[in-house]
Amino acid sequence: MKTFGTWLTWDDARAALTGRLPATDLDLLAAAYAFAAERHAGQTRPAGEPYTRHLLEAAEILATELAVTDAELLAAALLHDVVEDTPTTSAEVAQRFGPRVAALVDGVTKPPPGPGEDPAAVRRRYLIGLRDLPADGLRLKLADRYSNVQRLHTHPRPEKQRSYYAETCRDLVPLAAVDPRLAALFADWERAYAYLADTPA
Repeated sequence: MKTFGTWLTWDDARAALTGRLPATDLDLLAAAYAFAAERHAGQTRPAGEPYTRHLLEAAEILATELAVTDAELLAAALLHDVVEDTPTTSAEVAQRFGPRVAALVDGVTKPPPGPGEDPAAVRRRYLIGLRDLPADGLRLKLADRYSNVQRLHTHPRPEKQRSYYAETCRDLVPLAAVDPRLAALFADWERAYAYLADTPA
């Protein structure tokens, strides 16, 4: 099973992308990363690593596995959680990085529950709605999810490992048909973590 995570810093990402993208695109990505790093400052992933590692992994998957050179899609990967997990608004993303980047981020942003809404129902509605994303939005969401699950065994809560495996298999793996490279990644991942389906709750 393939894992990603060689881009630990923006300097790593820039070095990998230099020669593949024009300088203006690299500048856009540098600005997106700096903005995301500032907004996510102090946040960590469940296993304790800095949150920015996840953002870089999502961009790395797109750029290295899917050969994406679309700077706006890569910028959206770096920014994909700023609206969901920080006080940043979609309008602010649009103002700073343009309407397409904002639309890509919006497409993968889970809305907060409204007054009296069941969070589980909101999440289910969000997951079902992913089916309607355009192809680039699906690639972004799947890169995000693959980053989240590629080291699922490191999550500190076994019950979350099981529920996240089941959710990913049910709602995300079918969407990987959008790109055969993603389909192959997720098929290998599903097999590698199949033991979670058989682990008692």
